[in-house]
Amino acid sequence: MHETILIIDFGSQYTQLIARRVRELNVYSEIHPYNKIPVPGENVKGVILSGSPFSVRDKEAPVPDLTYIKGKLPILGICYGAQYLAHCYGGEVLPSDTREYGKAMFSVSDVNDLLFRGIDSPTRVWMSHGDTIVKIPENYIITGSTHNIRIASFRIADEKTWGIQFHPEVFHTTQGKTIIANFVKEICGCAGDWTPESFIDSSIKEIKEKTRGEKIILGLSGGVDSTVAAVLLNKAVGDNLLCIFVDNGLLRKDEFKRVLTTYKNIGLNVKGVDASEDFLGALDGISDPELKRKTIGRIFIEVFEREAKKIKDVKWLAQGTIYPDVIESASVNSPASTIKSHHNVGGLPEKMNLKIIEPLRLLFKDEVRKVGKSLGIPVELTGRHPFPGPGLAIRIIGPVTREKLDILREADQIFIEELKKRSLYDKVWQAGVILLPVRSVGVMGDERTYENVVVIRAVESIDGMTADFSRLPWDFLANVANEIINRVKGINRVAYDISSKPPSTIEWE
Repeated sequence: MHETILIIDFGSQYTQLIARRVRELNVYSEIHPYNKIPVPGENVKGVILSGSPFSVRDKEAPVPDLTYIKGKLPILGICYGAQYLAHCYGGEVLPSDTREYGKAMFSVSDVNDLLFRGIDSPTRVWMSHGDTIVKIPENYIITGSTHNIRIASFRIADEKTWGIQFHPEVFHTTQGKTIIANFVKEICGCAGDWTPESFIDSSIKEIKEKTRGEKIILGLSGGVDSTVAAVLLNKAVGDNLLCIFVDNGLLRKDEFKRVLTTYKNIGLNVKGVDASEDFLGALDGISDPELKRKTIGRIFIEVFEREAKKIKDVKWLAQGTIYPDVIESASVNSPASTIKSHHNVGGLPEKMNLKIIEPLRLLFKDEVRKVGKSLGIPVELTGRHPFPGPGLAIRIIGPVTREKLDILREADQIFIEELKKRSLYDKVWQAGVILLPVRSVGVMGDERTYENVVVIRAVESIDGMTADFSRLPWDFLANVANEIINRVKGINRVAYDISSKPPSTIEWE
C-alpha cells in the first residue's frame, strides 16, 4: 500500500510518460481509463487528469466520474484534463484562433502558487492542443499565460485543484519535472517510498503468501523481464521455481549456451531445451511477418507445454509481464489505442489448469532494470538491449533459412561487439542487423560479386514507445560496414537505417 498518484487516462499519447515522471520521484503511480476509475483508498494522495486526442466539445468526448475525487483529493489537469475542469464546471472552451503545437514561453502570474514554486518566469513549455480555455468559473484563479493564451494555467480557490494547458511530462517543457514534483511532493505530500528495495521486500512477502510453497514454472527468454522475474521469484520460493529456457534456433550467436550458463551460475533451477528443429521446421517457407510471429508463438506453447508436463504438481505459471503490457492490453473500452496484444504463452494457463503470477506487472522497463541491479543480477543480463520474442526471424525479411540465420548471426555479432568496444552499447536503447531479400553487385579484389545486403539499426529511446535513430559516429559506421563485408561471406553491402518511431517501427517486421 504505497503512496499512490492515480492517473486518469483520456487517451493521450503521453499518459505513460506522466506515470514515469511521477515514479522518477519514488512515488508509485497507476493509470486507469477515465471510465474505470476506482474508488480511491487511503493510500491515494492525488490525481492527475491526462491529455486527450478529443475536444471537450465533441459528442463522444470522455467524461469521467470525479465524485470521489474532486474537492476531496488534489487534482492536476493537464491539457484536456484542464479544459475538462473548466468546461464542465461553468467555464468555456473554444477552438483556438491560433492552434498551439510545440514550444511556447509560459509566464507565471501568481508567484505564490505552490505548483510553480522554483519555476522561472518565463519558462519554455510544450503545447499540443487545438482548443483553448477562454472563460473560467468564478472560483477559478488564473495563474499563468503565454503570448497566445491568456488562461494557460489556473487553480480553484477553495480546493486543491490545478489545471495547465501545456504538457509538463515531456522533455521539451524545460522545468516540467519541477512542476510535477511540486504537485506530487508539495501539494499531495508524498514522501517517496517507491524504491527498488521496497518493491523487492513487498514482492517477496506477497509471493510467499500467494503461492504457499506450491511449485511455479517460468519460461525464460534470456531477456531482462523474464530474468528479473525469475530471480525475484527464486528469492521468495527457492527451488519451488522451475525455469525452462527454450532455444528456438532464432537467438544470437552462442546466446543459448552463454545465457544458460549464466542462469545456472546465479542459482536458478533452470532446464535448457533445444527445440530449434521444431521452430525452423514450422517456419519453412513462411514470409508473412504476422504469420511468422504466430507460428513461433504456437510452437513455443507446444514446446513449453511438453516440457512443463514433465514436472509434477505444478500449480503456478509465472510470466514476465510488465506495466506497459498491462496498459496496452487494456479493455477495448479504454480510450487508449491498443498498439499490440500481449499474449505471453497464450491459453496455456487454462489448458494446464495453472494459476498466473506476474511479479513485475507494476513496473516499467527502466524500473525492472533497477530492481534487477538491486537483486544483484549480473549487468550482462540486466543491461542487455531489448530483443524481440520472435528473435532473428523478424530480422530476416522473407523466409527463414539456416543459411540466412548463419549470415545474420555473424553480422549481428560484429555490430554488437563493435558497439561495446567503442563504449556505445549502453548509449543505445536497441541495436541489431536486418537481412534484406535483396542482392547487390559489388567488387572484391578482381572479382565481381552479387551478394546480400544488410541494414544496421540502432535507436535511442526511454521505453520503446517512441524512438529516434542513434547518431553513431561516421567513422564507427564505416568501420562496422568494413568489418561485416570483410568477415561475413555472403554480404557485400551495408546500409544504416535513419528512420524514427513513429512513423517507422524499431524492428522491420
